[in-house]
Amino acid sequence: MSDTEPFIRQLLEASGQPFEVMACDPALADTADFCAHYGVAPDHSANAILVKSKTGPEKFACCVVLATCRLDVNKVVRKRLGARKVSFAGAEETRAITGMEIGGVTPIGLPSGLPVWVDGRIAGLEYIILGGGNRASKLKVPPALLLALPGVELVDDLAQPVPVAAD
Repeated sequence: MSDTEPFIRQLLEASGQPFEVMACDPALADTADFCAHYGVAPDHSANAILVKSKTGPEKFACCVVLATCRLDVNKVVRKRLGARKVSFAGAEETRAITGMEIGGVTPIGLPSGLPVWVDGRIAGLEYIILGGGNRASKLKVPPALLLALPGVELVDDLAQPVPVAAD
């Protein structure tokens, strides 16, 4: 059980929004594995990805994008961070900044001051599935819950759809 779990559950309960905590085998926490094993549609699954500047002052942001999309790191994220180069934060940095493991990062309960950018495509969905703050759970929440969190900003075209391969 992660130290963040009680805090995240408190925030979920305080939101007044409906939510569901789903158990997840930690070995299946990565989105593609989770969706395939548990029969969850990737177009309702979201990844919370920590990004960082590689030039200038070190800055971080958490980006939330659908599993069917690719985060636009080189254009949108780079411009928003105000850096010439950006990259994904590694596992150690992600753990140090968020207190969570990759595969379980959730934008709910992140440290204050860490910007959270949510791709505009998410706002129109009935629900999304996110990391639960650890690799042993996922959260099913309405996008309105995310958008009401402090520091969260809806960003159009933060990600682009991944082309589906033809059969």
